[in-house]
Amino acid sequence: MHTPTVPTVIDNLRLPRWLLPSDWPQPDGVPALARLAIEAGRVHAVQPAKQAPARSAATWDAAGMLALPGFVDAHTHLDKAFTLPRMKQVQPGLLGAIDAMLNDRVNWTPADVRERAARGLQWAWECGTTHLRTHVDWWEPDATPMAWPVMAELAQEWAGRVRLEQVSLIKLPLFEDADQALRLAKQVKATGPHALLGGFVHSTNWSEAALRNLLVAAQACELDIDLHVDEELNAASVGLQTTARLLREIGYEGRVVCGHVCALAAQPEAQALATLDAVARAPITIVSLPATNLLLQDAVTGRTPRLRGITLVKEARERGIPLLFASDNVQDPFCRLGSFDPIEAMGTAALVAQLDEPFDTWSEALCRSDWLQRAPTARPTLVGAPADLVLFTDADRHGWPSRSARRLVLRDGRVTQGDAAPFLPR
Repeated sequence: MHTPTVPTVIDNLRLPRWLLPSDWPQPDGVPALARLAIEAGRVHAVQPAKQAPARSAATWDAAGMLALPGFVDAHTHLDKAFTLPRMKQVQPGLLGAIDAMLNDRVNWTPADVRERAARGLQWAWECGTTHLRTHVDWWEPDATPMAWPVMAELAQEWAGRVRLEQVSLIKLPLFEDADQALRLAKQVKATGPHALLGGFVHSTNWSEAALRNLLVAAQACELDIDLHVDEELNAASVGLQTTARLLREIGYEGRVVCGHVCALAAQPEAQALATLDAVARAPITIVSLPATNLLLQDAVTGRTPRLRGITLVKEARERGIPLLFASDNVQDPFCRLGSFDPIEAMGTAALVAQLDEPFDTWSEALCRSDWLQRAPTARPTLVGAPADLVLFTDADRHGWPSRSARRLVLRDGRVTQGDAAPFLPR
């Protein structure tokens, strides 16, 4: 018998609390199961489920299966991915990883970068990601990186499957000169609407003037910004708090993403919380990268790390700051692990940050691609959105994201990964 892969109704789905209307029935405090109607590849309606749905080829009974919208992987490095196997030795910590990466650049060709990046995109597609943002190392002020046009080509090739954005990861000293900062911003702007201006903001290269030039140049070119900020456990780091202040001073009108911000976890409580209060008043989204930060922060050869390296995710969420978890580096000197599956980042975060209700509450941090946009949605809804869904066939809400490896992925309502046979009438 032919296995249909385009349902018109999926009944008895378990959706997370954050994705449901505020008046959704919650018997015993648990959201009631949902019934999704799908038309022309989009979610037409979401209603409480029928208790005994008609079982047919077009109506699936999910029997309480967990489901999420397609994922956003908001911070990755496709240009570096899968380089670790060709490296001999990597010194511990962030700066050791940077040195190893610089040494590997002699192996880079457009074909090499394309093969590795395309492999990463394929893995992301298979796990259920619909939106992926990659940073691209940019070291020279007057030369476009080899990987930059490769990512632009891949963004076109993957359009309609994975939305690929690229960020210029430029070391902060290259913005010391205001004219040069503007030239860099114009180069990024010329790439297209999927490109963003970025920078590496760290205590080893700190310059408030350079950071201001970066922000002003982005404003002049109407570019959104994505920064590596305070990726260290130095309590004296002020990148995040200065970014929030400068955005207000220049009246910046776009969206700024600040990744890592590990230093918050090392600062005195009052200082860290005051910084987050300022961030909450700015157009800033925070992206936490739990796997890479665990591996790089407090890293010393032959010594068990004492500090976790993850930023203050609970305190950020309490203040209404948009917060996402992401994969970051995959199988390169910065992180030897990974598979471009945001669920892995969630599993790590749930343990290291001691997150309550990972499915009902924190899964939002894997799915809110609007938090990367200039005007985030007030309350998310599936209605009217593409039927891009990930169904977890083995997981339950108490243990999720454990047992999440086996999943069914739908794109525009059509199964692209996994086996639909269990949903069909026998």
